[in-house]
Amino acid sequence: MLLFGLHMHQPVDNFDKAIDEACKLCYYPFFKTVSKFDSFKFSLHCSGWLLSKLKNDYTEIYYLISELIDSGRVEIFSGGFYEPVLPSIPSKDRIGQIKRMNEFILKEFSRRPKGLWLAERVWDNCIIPEIKKSKIDYITVDDYHFIMAGLKDEQLEGYYLTEFDGETLGVFPISRQLRYALPFFEAKEAIDLIKSKDVAVVYDDLEKFGLWPETYQWVYEKGWLEEFLALLDEQKVETTHFYEFFESQRPKGLIYLPNVSYAEMGQWSMFYDDVLTSKAAKTVLVEAGFDSERLIKSGLWKNFFVKYEESNRLHKRMLELSKHRLYSRVYLDNLYRLQTNDVFWHGIFGGLYLPNLRDNAYRYLINCENLRYSKDALEIADVNLDGYDEVKCVKRDIIFRFDSRFGGQLIEFDDRKSQFNFQNVITRRKEAYHVVSQAEEHEGAIDTIHSKEDKLDKNLKDVLFYDWYVKNSFVDHITDEGFSFDSLFKCSFKEYADFANQPFELSATPDAIVFKRDGGIYDNGKFNTKLAKTYYPKENGFGFKIELKTEAKKRYIYALELNLHFASLERIKLNSQMFKDGFSEKLLKAFVVEDGFTKKILRFNLSEFFKLIALPLYTVSKSEKGFDLTVQGVTFAVLVDFVQNLKLTGEFRVENV
Repeated sequence: MLLFGLHMHQPVDNFDKAIDEACKLCYYPFFKTVSKFDSFKFSLHCSGWLLSKLKNDYTEIYYLISELIDSGRVEIFSGGFYEPVLPSIPSKDRIGQIKRMNEFILKEFSRRPKGLWLAERVWDNCIIPEIKKSKIDYITVDDYHFIMAGLKDEQLEGYYLTEFDGETLGVFPISRQLRYALPFFEAKEAIDLIKSKDVAVVYDDLEKFGLWPETYQWVYEKGWLEEFLALLDEQKVETTHFYEFFESQRPKGLIYLPNVSYAEMGQWSMFYDDVLTSKAAKTVLVEAGFDSERLIKSGLWKNFFVKYEESNRLHKRMLELSKHRLYSRVYLDNLYRLQTNDVFWHGIFGGLYLPNLRDNAYRYLINCENLRYSKDALEIADVNLDGYDEVKCVKRDIIFRFDSRFGGQLIEFDDRKSQFNFQNVITRRKEAYHVVSQAEEHEGAIDTIHSKEDKLDKNLKDVLFYDWYVKNSFVDHITDEGFSFDSLFKCSFKEYADFANQPFELSATPDAIVFKRDGGIYDNGKFNTKLAKTYYPKENGFGFKIELKTEAKKRYIYALELNLHFASLERIKLNSQMFKDGFSEKLLKAFVVEDGFTKKILRFNLSEFFKLIALPLYTVSKSEKGFDLTVQGVTFAVLVDFVQNLKLTGEFRVENV
């Protein structure tokens, strides 16, 4: 018996060309093919935004899905409408997201779903009450969840019950063997694997059937899908729906699952050093004859909020907006869109490293803020939940935030009219796939994205550098004459002080936000050094004053670093020149960036003459298609010489073109 399910998803407001490609190479040919096989029954989950997109813009695909549901061949699953990771959002939003999906399914297909697709299969038993309140009876998660709970391979068929506070929920284990076999094994081998199980359960991404590398040719042009479906018929493999099995069969018993996702996700959430250690330990265990997967556990999905500061900021801002919600449909729709999971994590898919996903997320965030605030505001709170306060200043044209944990630095700079965050950059971090192969052994006829061997070419290696501090703005460096375009690009310049990545003391009034640190310059000993930064909010930006006093008597260079994000580097001008590979100029008292995307000007003024170095900020990350070189923004370094004392004043503001 085969319980076969497929999940469809695209990031909310993804590029039209990406949706077109998915429809052409995957969604349309899949549903067109399966509609020919009347006896094939399967389950389907499609995230709410994608389902709406298909309804409005790809009616032929939507009609095929509707026909399959109406004929009783497809069981439609629910889920969070905008595909949030349910344990990562507040309880009331879990209910709201699932309710919206249930209502859409009822209205469009006259069905009340009994099963729920758990985004990225991220499990936490705290979600059971909201799932049950949504009239859901069962979910599917990976067999890895059950293995981590101590079950043996022979126990991973059928379904179990789990509970929280006396509320029970059915949980089906998805076979990892089948996830890796379909559609990558020869059709007959895949059928043999299914038949080797009394109850074979698979629920996986539909995008594997045409959108992943090489799969369109394999699945459709070479006929894998038709052969597979024909063999199911010929060999009389019974396909059934999850609700039929759930209603007719008893559970295997009670199970309590740990807080995990699928095995690969857990590995992606781990820090670089831990990935290497885990990989080495697994090799030792396997060579000694042990099952390493059962002995070495991978990380938690929520560790992405610890691994990536940018993810945590966005997530905690989402929690803030949920806590202070307005009960308007527009506000809730933007809040729910912001909860879409793709932007909060990174693995073999682009995720957090994709600027367009972060731009979309901040657009939803700023839309919510624009509805919340009709007048100026200054708020001090530990929104990031890391033990340090942030300051949020809301003005007529902009919203900006500073973080006391990271040097009193600018961590958000939102233009309210264009709904664009100019501070939306990401730090260059060492990822395990930069130095070791992540490819897994695979016996299929074609590679999966997990077994595909991708290698860094020389061009990518030439730009592969890492930052030891978070790429915020108004980062304070004390350096020397060795500071250059090259050393900034490589993050290899000499740092003498302890201001760039350390906490500052915070005090604030509506007119002035003050950050202070008693630190040091370390140059053959420690020299006590005090740095105070004062920001003065204005309608379209802020003024600032920087005061530094040190016991060190040498001449140093003070480098004020800004990292600014733009939707397209090809559409910005720096001091009236098109910005290309970089910029360096002395004896400036200002610089101006004109952004063709937002139609805004960013203007920086300083009281003293300075040298400006500006260069692109690149990251090298992994996606299902291989390695990606992505421009995340522009790094600006404002350089001023000083001896013992330094006092600077200036302004940073946004204007209309």
